[in-house]
Amino acid sequence: MTTVAMGEQTASETPDAEPAAAKPKRAARLLPVASVAGGTALIGAHASLYGNWIIDDAAITFAYARSFAEGLGPVVQPGAEPVEGYSNPTWTALLVLGRLVGLFDRGTIFGIPDYVLFPKALSLLLVAGILWACHLAAARVTKRPWLATLAVGVLLAVTPSFVIWTFSGLENPLYALIITWMAVLSFRAVLDDRLLRVKLAVGMGLLAAAAALTRPEGLIYAGVYPLVVLGTLRKPRIAASVKHVLLSVAAFAVPVGAYFVWRHATFGLWLSSPSIAKRQDLPTLQELTRPGELVGYAGAPAVLVAVLFVGMVLARPAWWRRGLLALLVPLGLAVVAFSVLEPDWMSQLRFATPVWVLGSLVATLAAADVLRHAKLRGRVWIVVGLVAVLLPTGAAFGAVAKDFRTEPDISACYVADRFGRIFNGYADVMGVQNASLLIPDLGGSALTSRLHLVDMAGLTNHRFAELVRDHDLRGQQDYVYDEVKPTFIHTREPWSTGNGLGYDPRLARDYYPIHYDIYQGAPHGDWVRKDAVRDERMLENLRAYARVHTVQVERDIPNWPRRHCGDTLRAGQTETGEA
Repeated sequence: MTTVAMGEQTASETPDAEPAAAKPKRAARLLPVASVAGGTALIGAHASLYGNWIIDDAAITFAYARSFAEGLGPVVQPGAEPVEGYSNPTWTALLVLGRLVGLFDRGTIFGIPDYVLFPKALSLLLVAGILWACHLAAARVTKRPWLATLAVGVLLAVTPSFVIWTFSGLENPLYALIITWMAVLSFRAVLDDRLLRVKLAVGMGLLAAAAALTRPEGLIYAGVYPLVVLGTLRKPRIAASVKHVLLSVAAFAVPVGAYFVWRHATFGLWLSSPSIAKRQDLPTLQELTRPGELVGYAGAPAVLVAVLFVGMVLARPAWWRRGLLALLVPLGLAVVAFSVLEPDWMSQLRFATPVWVLGSLVATLAAADVLRHAKLRGRVWIVVGLVAVLLPTGAAFGAVAKDFRTEPDISACYVADRFGRIFNGYADVMGVQNASLLIPDLGGSALTSRLHLVDMAGLTNHRFAELVRDHDLRGQQDYVYDEVKPTFIHTREPWSTGNGLGYDPRLARDYYPIHYDIYQGAPHGDWVRKDAVRDERMLENLRAYARVHTVQVERDIPNWPRRHCGDTLRAGQTETGEA
């Protein structure tokens, strides 16, 4: 090997030579990226088990995104009255942007319908952002932050609740990303003693506003910064603390207040229609026990060990204890938000997504600290104990994932076919152009139906929302049969019993049955208004159509739980989609 003198140094002329210090530096740069990418890949691999499944409620947001992008405003379909039938403005805005740039609701990408690919790819990107935030937190308190980041990724990847709802087409990944960054920024600020900074105060307020505009209960995160400041309050800093808290509150209040003013000016309401229909009340003592659902889902032994680790860190004078307390603030608020929300019909703890992320991060950092301070024998016992408590949780999670994969919650594709395309077919058989349809599932149908849709759930119908909120069953029945008088009605449980529409005598008086649901039987199924049917031949043609097409869609529910529903979803379609 030949060397040449360079002042007091020598350098190799061999082009492949590399300074010894360069490899550790390169590894230091690559390991964070690799850990985030690895954790994201694991989460994405779990998500792939559920195929093309998109929850139907997500398709309601898809329909609004289409209307906004087409300049129609906040309507669920062309010609509908303006109703805020979505409760996730920031997520809606991302979908609108995707459509405007041609990545969403346009066709296929790499042979995959973009109404499946775009929201799932966006979710994967947001998951990477979540793990990157976790890495920044771990880098502040651990020697191997890449390992802690990967551990968080693994914990999230094996949690069905997190994966299912993060890739459901709903706003969960964006919501979790915002809250995670709030937690990590406050964590690092406390450790670096820079909590009272204008940029941080304003940034935390804006992030809290983003959370509030992503989910209604996100309003609670406006308390993160004030509570963290309160937890670190010192007498000489009282004035500065008050000033920065007020800055944060102002940064939160301006965008949120502006949106509320726009909502009231546009719809005449301070709350969105879904918030009204879901009858969110003040929490009761019974609802305050709901954290037990989280413990039961994750497994009591696993949660107990995590709490034990956190307690061990807090019990001794760990240098980063103040930071851990700061992390516990948004985690605690996430648990409170989960507890006070009215449970909905969807399974797998849909509202718990932020809890899983922050819980995994806190547990990982606490476990790393306990392991670091334990002796070799202690570390062995800790690892053995972790394996012992995590195995039952892993087994339970595996069973949950398998069950959900086999029978997921109602998909947008089933609704697009069953209540969109099938009823388009009925209208075509009758030759009617201005028909209306009363149904309880509005996501996929809003994307494919050419009929005027009446939402008996109240999510996109102000009148129904108020009647549902007031528990006015008689009012709902009178509204349908005396005022709306829809051309078609679909009834099924639990709606038939819940609102009484399926058992009201006016149904049989004013409507002919077209088809009874093959699983629930009469009176659940499809009905057509008698004065819209010209003669017996038309009625028989409708029933003949249902015997072929409607029955086929219902029979295929168990066979295609994870399918997509065609390359595009367009109003007026009658051909049902296939995987």
